[in-house]
Amino acid sequence: MKEYAPENIRNLAIIGHSTVGKTTLAEAMLFSAGELTRLGSTDDGSTASDYNGDEIERKISINTSLLHCSWKNNKINILDTPGYSDFIGEVKGTLRVADMALVVLNAVSGVEVGTESTWEIADGYGVSNVFFLNRMDKEHANFDTSFAAIQDRFGGKAAQMQIPVNAGEGFDSFIDLLEMKLVKYETDGSGKFATSDIPDSHKEVAETLHEKIVEMAAESDDELLEKFFEEGTLTDEEVVRGLQAGIASRTLFPVLCGAAASNIGVQHLLTFVSDYGNSPLQRPSEMAKKAGGVEEIEVACDVSAPLSVLVFKTVSEAHIGEMSFFRVKSGKLSAGDDVQNTSRKVTEKVGQIFLMNGKNRKEVGVLNAGDIGATVKLKDTHTGNTLSDKRTQVVLEGIDFPPPVIRVAVEPKAKGDEDKISTGLHTLHEQDPTFVVNYDSELHQTIISGQGELHLDIVVKRLKEKFGAEVKLVEPRIPYRETIHGKTQMQHKYKKQSGGRGQYGDVYIRIEPLPSGSGFEFADEIVGGAIPNKFIPAVEKGIREAMEDGVLAGYRVQDVRIALYDGSYHNVDSSEMAFKIAGSMAFKKAFLEARPVLLEPVYDVQVKVPEEYMGDVMGDVSSRRGKISGMDTEGPFQIVNAKVPLAELYKYSTTLRSISHGRGIHKRKFSHYETVPQDVAKKIIAESQEQE
Repeated sequence: MKEYAPENIRNLAIIGHSTVGKTTLAEAMLFSAGELTRLGSTDDGSTASDYNGDEIERKISINTSLLHCSWKNNKINILDTPGYSDFIGEVKGTLRVADMALVVLNAVSGVEVGTESTWEIADGYGVSNVFFLNRMDKEHANFDTSFAAIQDRFGGKAAQMQIPVNAGEGFDSFIDLLEMKLVKYETDGSGKFATSDIPDSHKEVAETLHEKIVEMAAESDDELLEKFFEEGTLTDEEVVRGLQAGIASRTLFPVLCGAAASNIGVQHLLTFVSDYGNSPLQRPSEMAKKAGGVEEIEVACDVSAPLSVLVFKTVSEAHIGEMSFFRVKSGKLSAGDDVQNTSRKVTEKVGQIFLMNGKNRKEVGVLNAGDIGATVKLKDTHTGNTLSDKRTQVVLEGIDFPPPVIRVAVEPKAKGDEDKISTGLHTLHEQDPTFVVNYDSELHQTIISGQGELHLDIVVKRLKEKFGAEVKLVEPRIPYRETIHGKTQMQHKYKKQSGGRGQYGDVYIRIEPLPSGSGFEFADEIVGGAIPNKFIPAVEKGIREAMEDGVLAGYRVQDVRIALYDGSYHNVDSSEMAFKIAGSMAFKKAFLEARPVLLEPVYDVQVKVPEEYMGDVMGDVSSRRGKISGMDTEGPFQIVNAKVPLAELYKYSTTLRSISHGRGIHKRKFSHYETVPQDVAKKIIAESQEQE
């Protein structure tokens, strides 16, 4: 395999809503470029991208697949990403290393929630966009409606590059507005096509749209714009230059069309990406930090510069071990190199380097700046880590993965599996940082969190297959809190005589509420030595321990102020233990008389859905004791903002998917603690007392 210079590399991430045909399009691209001898299908599990057993079984992409092909002397790295929101972390990691995003839309459905969410990630990384309207051969496919939706949602930057001639069943032809030719594809999947002159019936529209392309190309470059104003047109070479500049600067979003399953329009897409898509050299240089410091260093895509590599994905493959997917940001990486993992401060030796087409690997000796590949058996390197030249030691910006939207507790199915489960879950987190695991010492549960129920199902399945550990999923306990709304005073005398030295501690305390989030405040108001100073810390310790265990239902107490203002002691029988017990008992009695209440965690929830599901979503949120705090419109979507108790959010992502037919997504984050309604609190307290 020959080496490619940065100017001859195109790094293309295929993104979009689920089930729009991204994997089928990637398959057709590989087939058209000669990397495959036959077109695979997601229906029979024969695509290069979806080779994992879970993907074949479910007929969806779960992992980003790394693919590549050569087209017109350029290497195109194709990163086929999942569309399900459960695997949005895969998209985020992938777009961190891509230079272009190929946004695939279903020409029947147009812009969908997944189109938006993945486009927003690309936008955040400053990645240029090319739109591909797929499934033009389906009934009700409508290029004009979908194009208008793109313009409406993503601005007037959308540039129509093709006109479908016979959209719908039987689609095989479109007008190429750059070449100004009619293109007719074979419908047998071969990808063969023929060109001819544009029919008279379409000439006027084609010429108008061609002029629009020329005008947009001119607007991408001041020099070209000046010439366009003077002469009214540009040469073909100048149009190419202008389009390249517009795509790279993200002032222009080309829109193409086709039918991936029939391999229609795919060769023209490859040619467009090769001719007009930006190379790594057209992206701005990155700023990295010197390892262990704050000094910033510019990292340019230059083969002669010191090495810097970003690992954007880690997978575990049978018979191979852990495989690290990476992009060379600067310099060149060769098999056998000793490099520094500056993120974890360890040295690594790079073994074999591979180019990937799904599970198929080609070994190469070196990859230059701008290229993407994989390597195996790095000892302590994980997703988001930087590999650097030992002399320069830079740390690249990592990957900002999205926070979890679902949490469940896990329990071992077999005794003695605890260590195996812990090791397995933490290893799976290293491979997939959007999966989070922690042991909650307050709830005494191992909690796993992720992007959706399907995401966690896959994790649990991998835990069993790779680590031989089975767990059952249970509803996690809620970290309720206890506090008071009133104030009172209380005395408690602890006195015990049982032969020999006795125990004596006598305390008077005052309890009152503090503002929410204040925590705990202890005040020593003893005067005249009613309690010796040496016993006062024991009183506070007893109160703190009682607060930790709770009074009402066994949950931690917060937002209270305790003042120790009087008491008495015995010269012989008083001890730290006696005053600790007296403080604890006084607190418990006072707490129960100060209008105690339960608090529950409330989350900010944001739901984005097409307008037709708005009513159902709002009704469901209300049924969960949620309070709608506002609504917004974003293109064709409605956004519902609400505050919902955590106790009502168990498996909400699954319910939302059902309500919205898979077209809704949500985000959530902790907001505050709020008083539990009395009827709900009674049930919680009763359940707690039953478990004691």
